[in-house]
Amino acid sequence: MPATVLPVSSPLVDAPPQSPVSAEAAEPARSLLARYDEVRAFSLTLCGSLGPEDLVAQSMPDCSPLKWHLAHTTWFFEAMVLAPFSPADAPYEPFHPRYGFLFNSYYNAIGDRHARPMRGVLTRPTTDEVMAYRAAVDEAVHRLLSSESLPRRHEALRTALLGLHHEQQHQELMLTDIEHLFSLNALEPSYRPALARETAQPRSLAWVDVDAGVYEIGWEGAGLDDPASSNSTCERFAYDDFAYDNEGPRHRVFLESCSLADRLVTNSEYLAFVEDGGYERPELWLDSGWATIAEEGWQRPLYWRKTSDGWAEFTLAGRRELAPAEPVSHLSYIEADAFARWAGARLPTEAEWEVACAALPRSGNFVDSGRLHPAPAPLKVQTSTTSQSLQQGFGDLWEWTSSAYSPYPGYRAAEGALGEYNGKFMCNQFVLRGGSCATSQSHIRASYRNFFPAPARWQFSGLRLARDRR
Repeated sequence: MPATVLPVSSPLVDAPPQSPVSAEAAEPARSLLARYDEVRAFSLTLCGSLGPEDLVAQSMPDCSPLKWHLAHTTWFFEAMVLAPFSPADAPYEPFHPRYGFLFNSYYNAIGDRHARPMRGVLTRPTTDEVMAYRAAVDEAVHRLLSSESLPRRHEALRTALLGLHHEQQHQELMLTDIEHLFSLNALEPSYRPALARETAQPRSLAWVDVDAGVYEIGWEGAGLDDPASSNSTCERFAYDDFAYDNEGPRHRVFLESCSLADRLVTNSEYLAFVEDGGYERPELWLDSGWATIAEEGWQRPLYWRKTSDGWAEFTLAGRRELAPAEPVSHLSYIEADAFARWAGARLPTEAEWEVACAALPRSGNFVDSGRLHPAPAPLKVQTSTTSQSLQQGFGDLWEWTSSAYSPYPGYRAAEGALGEYNGKFMCNQFVLRGGSCATSQSHIRASYRNFFPAPARWQFSGLRLARDRR
């Protein structure tokens, strides 16, 4: 496939600051800007094997062209960092007066925007012009954040940090969106080289107990990403010292005794559900779910294919034989819920998931591995503690929970446009936990609350079973 020539690193790391910076003030900025360059370069790396035609197409309203993702994440830094934090005597001038309209996603406080389902018609600006836009904004961000005279310095750094995590979210969307686009092509193109054939059967499922009791969940430092926290000291600034506002405040919950499956549900287990007529049995489905599968004609997971040789699956590595032990992927909430009911179990609540996974190491099959596809669970290691018994808690697939996405007790959205980042979506969404094979490892934590509508299934989403313990 022809490649678009894209820069994968920026020469702007060495851009001169506006004024000398003290050692105390410089270290947080240097740390952030080093990570800024890494994150921004990775977005371009994700496009490195794609042609210009791949970057502009939009396969459905929920997806966006990759070129739009590259421009939108750049606009975020322009609108949320450069515009509000540039000195009054040297205000920031937008790179282009209409880019705000084209690349605003959903921030009503900032103004009108181009219709989401029509992002695929934006052949202009060209890819080269978007690259120039990124380079210009990168240079401006470096100069602004390196300046010792920067007003509200810590607030600007925290907002830029939010922008980096925002870009990592879009990097994941870039992968899921290109997979959906390629899946509609009769050529079934591959985004990455072929994966090795997997024929092993899944290991047996075990259960990990969670005792009844009162637990604390949520980010312990919730609110540190709120730009209003400008009284915090620069010394506290660190990339890992971050959570979205919807992850807090930390609060107490009471759990009844329950058990969680020690691994994710596999392809072979879900295939048994399909072959047992799971998509034809209304008693297994929520009412809206039954209506959805009837209207959409769903009979199997999104990327499964029935062939003369058996079952196959479309992946970022192209079509491959369905691997029995790999976790079943690209499921909607309503499919996950129906399978759990068929299996005589249920989905865990987000509190149950967090309590069970909070002590797990934040390691797993993330985008950093380059696999870009869920992997079979490792062989079971028998231990006596919950935190050491659960497998695949992080990475591989986002795990649907039964919890509606709603505010925690005491939650308050940030003021201004950034308050629209999470809070206004707390309606008709369900929470997913744990990250996926398309998530950056540095982006995830036990308190992270992802959310999507119940029918959404183009993401790397799967399920872990739970059951009451009596």
